Amino acid sequence: MKQVGIEAINAYCGETYIDVPTLFAARGLDDSRIGNLMMDRKSVALHCEDAVSFAVNAAKPLIDALTDSERDAIELLIVGTESGVDFGKSLATYVHDHLGLPRSCRLFETKQACYSGTAALQMAAATVAASPFEGTKALVISSDVARPVPHTYVEPSQGAGAVAMLVGDHPVVAAFDPGANGFYSYEVMDTCRPDPEAEAGDTDLSLLTYIDCLKGSFTDYARKVEGADFLDTFDLLAMHTPFPGMVKGAHRAALRKLKRGMAPQAVEDDFTTRLGPAIRYPQQVGNIYAGTVHLALASTIDHAVIDREHRVGVFSYGSGCASEFYSVTITPESRRAVRAMGIREALDARYELSMDEYDALLTATAELKFGMRDFTFDLDRFPQITKERFTGGRRLVLAAVRDYHREYVWLDGAAR
Repeated sequence: MKQVGIEAINAYCGETYIDVPTLFAARGLDDSRIGNLMMDRKSVALHCEDAVSFAVNAAKPLIDALTDSERDAIELLIVGTESGVDFGKSLATYVHDHLGLPRSCRLFETKQACYSGTAALQMAAATVAASPFEGTKALVISSDVARPVPHTYVEPSQGAGAVAMLVGDHPVVAAFDPGANGFYSYEVMDTCRPDPEAEAGDTDLSLLTYIDCLKGSFTDYARKVEGADFLDTFDLLAMHTPFPGMVKGAHRAALRKLKRGMAPQAVEDDFTTRLGPAIRYPQQVGNIYAGTVHLALASTIDHAVIDREHRVGVFSYGSGCASEFYSVTITPESRRAVRAMGIREALDARYELSMDEYDALLTATAELKFGMRDFTFDLDRFPQITKERFTGGRRLVLAAVRDYHREYVWLDGAAR
């Protein structure tokens, strides 16, 4: 059987961030709840960024590293998102164009809340596995830009970001365990987006549903994988991370159910050892929806001690709901590949927003309503940010909407 997995991975989590304790203080939120959130910073999109630009900026370094023949071997592009820009036209069409991918390529968009990225990844893996041609590749991108809900306890966790993954038969980053997939899904109204600019739901119900799906999907995984044990089978875990405190609570609940009698300190130690590396990036970015579980996987590979082959249990959840538990293997080469992308350095280099700048960005972002026929962006509206951030590598930004068509430009501060 052909070995299939992730050949390369990169994340783009924007150019700016807001300090979470600063946001709590400015909004008058109870700072005793920061500890439960377990977040330090959250990424914030510029007014001229959307799910398309985030997706392209995440994927471009991967595409630029390919030879012409390797790029031409990409026969599938899927973008998983709940931040779509059109009810019919897939945002994958824009991504395909700005990445310069071959026309001999399938492309589409997937939607199932935060699970859509995993749905895309598994479809890509199946396509590569079924291909009779050696070297077949697929590009999967999870991209979401939150519309924050100000003055709520949800706001501090709502981030922006994209994770791009090249899937193929030379899985340097992570190799899939064939057939090791557990599923658990049903209809529930825990969270939803009743219109493009709003989020709604029941946070308590969402937490309970998430926990239920973690236990249910692993139970289905264990039914298919002989001898699978939640505690002993996996050296590391990476889970969908709306906020790290939610992952910690779900991990504790799962062990209470699956490993009865486990001492509280042992549970705490297990979280630190097996999930501690996975939450490092999400603590600095926030919830990026479809890409959050993949950001957690990249964080695991970057921060864990990997001195041999390790098996990672991956849990993906999407409200509404759909979930999957699957496993991958990683090696020291995986860590070298992820670290070479400079994700950690990019997060550290983001511009820190003041509260006035943050609120001004929210106002500017809200001016472009879903479905507007024409709109022009003032790319110099925040010069203190753009002049600092766009002086090096090029970034794609949204410049205008003309007769509903989105027009993007490559912005380079050195040339402005």
